[in-house]
Amino acid sequence: MDICSSLKDLAENTEPLVVAIGNFDGVHRGHQALLQQAKDTAKSKNAKFGVLTFEPHPKTLFRPEDRPTRITPPEVKHWRLQEFGVEVLVSLPFDWDFASQSAEEFIKVILQDGMHAKHVVVGDDFRFGQMRKGAPADIEQAGIGVSIVEKVQGEDGQIFSSSRVRTALRAGDLKTANAVLGWEWEMRGEVMKGDQRGRELGYPTANMHLGDTIHPAYGVYAAMVQVEGEEQWRGAAINIGIRPMFEVPTAHVESFIFDFDEEIYGKTLRVKPVERLRSEAKFNSLDALIAQMDKDCEKAHEVLGL
Repeated sequence: MDICSSLKDLAENTEPLVVAIGNFDGVHRGHQALLQQAKDTAKSKNAKFGVLTFEPHPKTLFRPEDRPTRITPPEVKHWRLQEFGVEVLVSLPFDWDFASQSAEEFIKVILQDGMHAKHVVVGDDFRFGQMRKGAPADIEQAGIGVSIVEKVQGEDGQIFSSSRVRTALRAGDLKTANAVLGWEWEMRGEVMKGDQRGRELGYPTANMHLGDTIHPAYGVYAAMVQVEGEEQWRGAAINIGIRPMFEVPTAHVESFIFDFDEEIYGKTLRVKPVERLRSEAKFNSLDALIAQMDKDCEKAHEVLGL
């Protein structure tokens, strides 16, 4: 997959594109229906399958005070789009200049001159340009084909949406989140050196910050993890939160990887929470904390079938 972060990166690409447009945070089953439509259309028109998306998420620009909401940070979103077969990904900076451009500029500069779009595929609520004045009909009037994909519902009649995924994650409900996503949600981050308290307690952990990734319900989870450079997935008990016993100032993820004792600072860790075991708690003593950690690991082994 070719990844372009500016229209200049597309200068050498003169092949027509069928373009799916959206933020695609989560690349959930609703997004996948839209992407499949674009993929099928590209094949029928003998064109490349492209995606136009934006970074950061528009919410970051318009409501910077909100708590982190990203389901998929850029590297995870790009991975999911590549897995879906996207051939050309254009990820443009979403800033105030971009947000204030007119609908006409969006069509001319980005779709026509920049991406050579032959056809675009959008959701039924898609709007663009300053004050969201542009509509799919404006794109059609400019000579570009348009397909509109309606929202997709599950068997329960509920729409597949990013908001449903966020709600489930904030409740620690991985089963629902993954059902809406159509894939197993994961966090990724660089392993950072912590305060070594886990090692002192007999539970050395790999620590990483969540950044602007959504913070799931705080607590202890059974999880599967993968260390950069390895193909193997390993079982783990992880804590997401601020550790009330030690009052860590910002939330992060601590992974106690079973049967593993290697230095992995600086490496990327992939973490897939499987099931929430309990909420965070403050204990009266370190001995009580260690006893609970023993129980957590035993339960995690049971959940993971290890």
